[in-house]
Amino acid sequence: MKEYEFLKIDLAEQVCTLTISAPKSLNALNSNLLKEMDDFLSNLYPDIRVLIITGDGEKSFVAGADISEMQPLNAEEGERFGAAGASVFRKIETLPIPVIAAVNGFALGGGCELALACDIRLAASTAKFGQPEVGLGIIPGFSGTYRLAKIAGMGVAKELIFSARAIKADEALRVGLVNAVYEPEELMKEAIRLAHRIVKNAPIAVRYAKECINEEYDLPADEAIAYESRMFGKCFATKDQKTGMTAFLTKQDAHFTNE
Repeated sequence: MKEYEFLKIDLAEQVCTLTISAPKSLNALNSNLLKEMDDFLSNLYPDIRVLIITGDGEKSFVAGADISEMQPLNAEEGERFGAAGASVFRKIETLPIPVIAAVNGFALGGGCELALACDIRLAASTAKFGQPEVGLGIIPGFSGTYRLAKIAGMGVAKELIFSARAIKADEALRVGLVNAVYEPEELMKEAIRLAHRIVKNAPIAVRYAKECINEEYDLPADEAIAYESRMFGKCFATKDQKTGMTAFLTKQDAHFTNE
């Protein structure tokens, strides 16, 4: 298994936990860390069925992008830095497997944007979310203006981004930014429990379901429904569909082979 300077990787029972580890900066995202994430995502092990992303330590998921690296940038360099982060987060969003963010602490700026790029967000009760960029003279640069509005609604996105206000986990749950909130000591247990529930299901069907949800979101209703119908039909060309339905009819457990 490849080793990285800023990433810790644990793989067990087809669930991979990716821990962002830059404790001196509260796991802030710098260019080298983003390059490592890009490399990891581009070479994801084929037997991974679910990816969990979390932060090292009890205080921070990802505290944001590295301000000391951004401060001297000019307009062209700033655009490149933003595009690099956005590209990595887009890879997360479009991975063919589900990605769970286990937000264990501060998820501010780039950290909030990282969580938004994941499919499911679970938070510790001590977590905080926010987009504080306008207080630094910039805007969210890793697709935060796009995803926060889609996930939490335009009104919530505008309030949080314009005010630079951070919100606690309970408010993040109320506005739909996270799926569930747990006590800190239970967060990873619950993330892994959810991952194992996903792993039990037909992997091709899970992959197709994620593709449908992502691709159909911005389509007109008729196009979205037609897209789903095509993907639904493709499921019947898989062995897993026969396995799953046969197991249901014979009251047995299904053992899927990803075929």
